[in-house]
Amino acid sequence: MNFYIVDAFTEKQFGGNPAGVVFLEKGQPFPSQELMVKTAAELRYSETAFVSQLDEAFFHLRYFTPAAEVDLCGHATIATFAALLDAGLVSADGQYTARTLAGDLNIRLQNGSIMMEMGAPRLLGEISAPGELERLYRIMGIPYEPAPIQIRGCRTELSPWVVSTGLPDIILPVKDRRTLSSLSPDFPALSRLSQDLQVTGVHAFTLDTESSDITAHCRNFAPLYGIDEEAATGTANGALTYYLYRLGLLKNGQECQFVQGEAMDRPSRIRSHLRVEKERPLIQVGGSAAILAKGQLLL
Repeated sequence: MNFYIVDAFTEKQFGGNPAGVVFLEKGQPFPSQELMVKTAAELRYSETAFVSQLDEAFFHLRYFTPAAEVDLCGHATIATFAALLDAGLVSADGQYTARTLAGDLNIRLQNGSIMMEMGAPRLLGEISAPGELERLYRIMGIPYEPAPIQIRGCRTELSPWVVSTGLPDIILPVKDRRTLSSLSPDFPALSRLSQDLQVTGVHAFTLDTESSDITAHCRNFAPLYGIDEEAATGTANGALTYYLYRLGLLKNGQECQFVQGEAMDRPSRIRSHLRVEKERPLIQVGGSAAILAKGQLLL
């Protein structure tokens, strides 16, 4: 089986979020789940995608962390289509379908960028009880301090929500970049909280930015799945896009730029685009990718 190592959400090698991509031969069934978990653990990236081509424009993707299979992974999807482009299996200006456990997703390659349509966005609940808030912020290593924001001219305070665009995450607002940088989670406790709330992890963000072209700075933690911190997360930034839309901070047709990975010295830029059709919000997430290596797995 051929494999690639691809840095997603960056134009330069050693930036963004690296992922493994493993190509199955045409007609070859997926290996056993145990073998795919072992392969992901051996490659040592937060996610590895296994891809099977079903027809010219239709691909089946399965995603594995070093610990388990997950329904969807945004950065591994971007990495997969960058690898498919390098292998000559897709064109630089085309539209494709990716079958995932989160559903069939539309993928668009255009102008050097790969954009993927996220799963149907859902708000799964607000974390608002004082005990729940204190537990969450204590686990993240910071005092509970609401993040103030102006919405429609009125000062309000942002609260954490569980949001999904394919994978559920706690979207955690913090008041400024200094607070974001100071996050120091208790990873075993965060794993237990993630199990209790049935989420992938925590996606923390601040709207405190130094540039008008940056929507938010972010950090993502998913120790339940063997990922202490990720440099770029497509699904979580899709969820953040929906969170901001539901608060009235984004409008139909607006594009976001999220910066992530700064704390890991792997700066990433994740684009998202929101459009609403017949009152149904549709979210795309994507960006660029850089191929670092390719070779063959002797399995």
